[in-house]
Amino acid sequence: MKTIDIHPISKPRMTRADRWKKRKCVVLYWQWKDRFSALVRDAFGVLPKDPEIVSWTAFFQFPKSWSKKKREQHMGKPHRYKPGRDNVDKAILDSLFEDDSCIYAGKLVKLWDDGKGPRIELEIF
Repeated sequence: MKTIDIHPISKPRMTRADRWKKRKCVVLYWQWKDRFSALVRDAFGVLPKDPEIVSWTAFFQFPKSWSKKKREQHMGKPHRYKPGRDNVDKAILDSLFEDDSCIYAGKLVKLWDDGKGPRIELEIF
């Protein structure tokens, strides 16, 4: 399992208009995608051509509005808020593989920051 130091995000729903409208969420996603794929290549070297299993654990940072007490209560606990697990998975897989149809299994986990900062822990087989 490799640790990628990056804030996890979800893939936004895109439309044809995003080609010329350049919504902020889409622009940020494309920047994140480029940075994430570069960090993964640095960590793994060459990725398998046809991976079968991709598992990840995403650690999300706390909202700034949360008190210290609330942060301590949620530290390392399940993240049950938006973004959804499937949208985070889409962002991860789409940034790593052109065709992810060969991936048939994987464990997907969303947690609050456990004190080590926001990151994605990734396994590829």
